[in-house]
Amino acid sequence: MVAPILGALLLLLVLYAIGIYNKLVKLKNLVAEAWSGIDVQLKKRYDLIPNLVETVKGYAAHEKETFESVTRARTAAQQATTVEGHQAAEKQLSGALMNLFAVAERYPELKANTNFLELQGALAQIEGDIEKARRYYNGNVREQNTLIESFPSNLIANAFGFVRSVFFELENPAEKQAPQVKFS
Repeated sequence: MVAPILGALLLLLVLYAIGIYNKLVKLKNLVAEAWSGIDVQLKKRYDLIPNLVETVKGYAAHEKETFESVTRARTAAQQATTVEGHQAAEKQLSGALMNLFAVAERYPELKANTNFLELQGALAQIEGDIEKARRYYNGNVREQNTLIESFPSNLIANAFGFVRSVFFELENPAEKQAPQVKFS
């Protein structure tokens, strides 16, 4: 009488462990897929930047340091291999692009240039796509990390070597600055 009950409980435990394992594998693959989406959007961004730099160069050729800064930051971002490396590189690249747009602000004829406006619009679209891909990635990371850390699924995760993934968070320096309020 006891043996069939123990056998049934053992079978349920094994099936539960298999279910947890399969869910961990699924989430691991979703995180990898989501990172691939971010990678595609970042590549689009990296491919657009040289065109943007060349357009600004045509109007502000003497801003050599700004152009070199953008180029260095783009190269560093392309060479990043980890999520943490991408976060740091993207922060630098965003800062360099902000400087490039600050240069562009000083040239009214550049701001009116159709090619520059199209490139700026394309970059804004890509930035929006990166944000969407980042949210999807971070949502999958959250789900995976929660399962890895929760009991009893953490026992299965630890036994099979599943590790937490890192969130991809970009800091926008402009968002951290206090807004300037001027009363004239």
